[in-house]
Amino acid sequence: QVRLVESGGGLVDAGGSLRLSCAASEFTLRYYNIGWFRQAPGKEREGVSCISTNDGSTQYLESVKGRFTISIDNTKNTVYLQMNSLKPEDTAVYYCAADGVFARTCGGRTPPIYWGQGAQVTVSS
Repeated sequence: QVRLVESGGGLVDAGGSLRLSCAASEFTLRYYNIGWFRQAPGKEREGVSCISTNDGSTQYLESVKGRFTISIDNTKNTVYLQMNSLKPEDTAVYYCAADGVFARTCGGRTPPIYWGQGAQVTVSS
């Protein structure tokens, strides 16, 4: 059974850092495009970052550029989202997602096919 499992969420003060992990089982991440999404209470889900398996290119939501970094460790079959200089407005449930079609993980209208269960990130002011 294909699974994505997030970990690393938690409570942090503004200006702090967290690293989210997304471990894949029953499939190999490097053959898929990966996206990180988040959803805050009362708001729509938004794409935060994505990475292409074709050329390794990455994209970021404008509000997280320079603060967040997406990366993949193929030896661990895990994708990461390093989040620095966190702000209260970053508070949300964060999800990783995977799809063979890059657009679905990065700004496309069709959502990715595989999703993790989500990890809560809370940034206190």
